[in-house]
Amino acid sequence: MGKKRKMPGLNTSSTADISFMLLIFFLVTTSMDTDQGLARTLPKPPEDEDAKNEMKVKERNILNIRINKDNYLMIGDDYVGLDEVKPRAKEFIANPNNNANLPELKPKKCGILGTRMVTLNHVISVQTDRGTSYGVYFQVQDQLVAAYNELRDELAKQEFGYKYEFLTKEEKEAIRDVYPQKISEAEPKQYGKNM
Repeated sequence: MGKKRKMPGLNTSSTADISFMLLIFFLVTTSMDTDQGLARTLPKPPEDEDAKNEMKVKERNILNIRINKDNYLMIGDDYVGLDEVKPRAKEFIANPNNNANLPELKPKKCGILGTRMVTLNHVISVQTDRGTSYGVYFQVQDQLVAAYNELRDELAKQEFGYKYEFLTKEEKEAIRDVYPQKISEAEPKQYGKNM
């Protein structure tokens, strides 16, 4: 028998480089799901027990929006479609005809716009069922934010001739004083079929 030949070793010096290149390739070409959520500024926590007392709000100043487990919407006592949320919210926020069933108009100093009659104490309350889908919830929130944005754009064009996004910081603050965004998200409840 002859002499056994020794098996030559594999050159693995570039294996780490190839692995790193594959990792980079997959990181660059893979699409990641984007986060969904709502841009909200949370209120500051109360400093003492007295501050925890809930603010008493007149019923006419609250727009109750409820979404049940079957994703049906109610505004007040009326079943509505998603397309009705924005116009009803705009009318509620602005109360242009000083309707006795909508929020009270009160005078408020609104920066460079001077004193204006605004629905100072209005609140839009969104209440969901634990079974409400996130998709419907976000669509309702989008409609509410769109209502505020449209009202702000309309006032900005009327007063300054430009859309809200093109105003100066001082002008934007004045518009926000007229239409402050007040959306309350109540704790989910079990409405079931009683809605």
